[in-house]
Amino acid sequence: MAFAEEETTAYLGMNLVEDHCDTADGSLTAGWAPSGSCTLSAHAEDPAPDHALSPPSPLAATPDADSDEEEGVLRARKPSGRYVLAAHRKDEKDGLCRAISRLPRPWVTYRVSGWVGVGAGAAEEERSSSHAVHVEVRVDGHRPVGGGVAVVEPGKWGEIKGSFRVDVEEPPRSAMVHVHGPAAGVDLKVMDLQVCAVNKIPRLRHLRKKADRVRKRDVILKVSGGRAEDGGVSSVAGAHIQVIQVQNSFPIGSCITKAGINNPEYVDFFTKHFDWAVLENELKWYYTEAVQGQVSYADADDLINFCDRHGKPVRGHCIFWAVENAVQPWVRALTGDALRAAVEARLRGLVSRYSGRFPHYEVNNEMLHGSYYRSRLGDDIDAHMFRETAAIDSAPALFVNDYNVESANDPNATPEKYVALITDLQRRGAPVGGIGIQGHVTHPVGDVICDALDKLAVTGLPVWVTELDVSAADEAVRADDLEIVLREAFAHPAVEGVMLWGFMQGHMWRSHAQLVNADGKVTEAGSRLVGLRREWTSHARGKVDSNGNFKFRGFHGTYQVLLTTGDGEVRKRAFDVKKGDAPLVLDMDF
Repeated sequence: MAFAEEETTAYLGMNLVEDHCDTADGSLTAGWAPSGSCTLSAHAEDPAPDHALSPPSPLAATPDADSDEEEGVLRARKPSGRYVLAAHRKDEKDGLCRAISRLPRPWVTYRVSGWVGVGAGAAEEERSSSHAVHVEVRVDGHRPVGGGVAVVEPGKWGEIKGSFRVDVEEPPRSAMVHVHGPAAGVDLKVMDLQVCAVNKIPRLRHLRKKADRVRKRDVILKVSGGRAEDGGVSSVAGAHIQVIQVQNSFPIGSCITKAGINNPEYVDFFTKHFDWAVLENELKWYYTEAVQGQVSYADADDLINFCDRHGKPVRGHCIFWAVENAVQPWVRALTGDALRAAVEARLRGLVSRYSGRFPHYEVNNEMLHGSYYRSRLGDDIDAHMFRETAAIDSAPALFVNDYNVESANDPNATPEKYVALITDLQRRGAPVGGIGIQGHVTHPVGDVICDALDKLAVTGLPVWVTELDVSAADEAVRADDLEIVLREAFAHPAVEGVMLWGFMQGHMWRSHAQLVNADGKVTEAGSRLVGLRREWTSHARGKVDSNGNFKFRGFHGTYQVLLTTGDGEVRKRAFDVKKGDAPLVLDMDF
């Protein structure tokens, strides 16, 4: 398994924004220009004091033992203390910009990093509130191709991370980086901005090592089965043994649709390569009750029964959806007690109907991006949904679920805001049992994803990637992007599973994201998934040693062991490998 060969080797590790920070005088501003209405000046805090830094990633202080720059781990850099200040801003779009000296090349992912800060605004509410700072890359004068966002408190520096890619065949004629975002009148500061091509090869090497530590364990099988007087060892010493992993404990699943399961090629790929399922739309309220009082779970039942026949657990998606445009018209027409009664009827009807059927529920989808029920029924309604779901069905883990949390490009969906939302729900008695990050990603960068996962991991809750899809018209790029996200998830100890948001062209919400074309041909991304699943499956074979032991290192999951005796008899046993630091020692009596 390997990434497509990087074509920009000469650029790797090099800052495409030329460094003009040799002094703390006016030459610091060389290359920078005002964008909109503002003035620029050079300043220095040499060095930037630690108390002025936003808190680092919670796990950044304890890197993996073998982590270093060459292994693809980008460590947080302390600010140099020298920065450019944009003052007298009249609009949130005002800020500063500069040309990217080496033009980005098509289909290459670039990483944006640096430090940004804000001053105190004139308005009272701006002096203590945080502000979103956007770093945006535009090509050919206007077209945005990516960037990043940091939410910063006045008087502090925040590390900004982001990415961009030019997904067209023809190289751009120009490229500019723009920095803007805070409210008018709030000063904006930029320090140590870098734009570098991503070298995926060292990161891949690092993730393989990390996954070996996180997802594998040493196993010692103590084999017996001979004569009682010799302890059963002599008859099995030298016997041929084969260990086969039949299931990995890290599930990878996909959403499915009613139309999809009527397609034989769709069914074939799903049943062969996915462990879990989630219904794309068929369980959502707008689907099951499009007209008030006319409730139908027929399509949901068909899909759930299909999964039962194939032994695939099903996640419950979703009881409610917090975004207004996802709420059906008849519900939007309700207010007050009528709306609350409809909410209670939906919750009781759905959860009681499928009691015990779902291992997970997403209770109120996308609460970082919507507050439909909270704004109409009060601040406690979201927590009430969790409490009442648990009261009706105590079996499932109850998840929050949202998008852009892992991408560093959305001020509404930072990991910090997600943790704050979860903390508030828990304070109100909501039994939050898991965190869903959707994973509708574009030009993903591994360490940016890992940083978000580290910040969510401090909650102690399991994390699932719940709706993964990557979109790129170039098949090789799409395959690389898919591998980046899957490897980051698989190697992170807080992540317990991944669900794709579809896999076959014509049966997906997002274009240029398919693993299987409409004609049934598996794409490069589909082959990459199959290859990763094969890589993450452990098999071992050999002979039992003179002490009756057989040792191997394997991924967590369920195994079958086959022992072939001297007379050719094959004996079978099953066992599980679970998480643990110490070697797992198992007595295997054949």
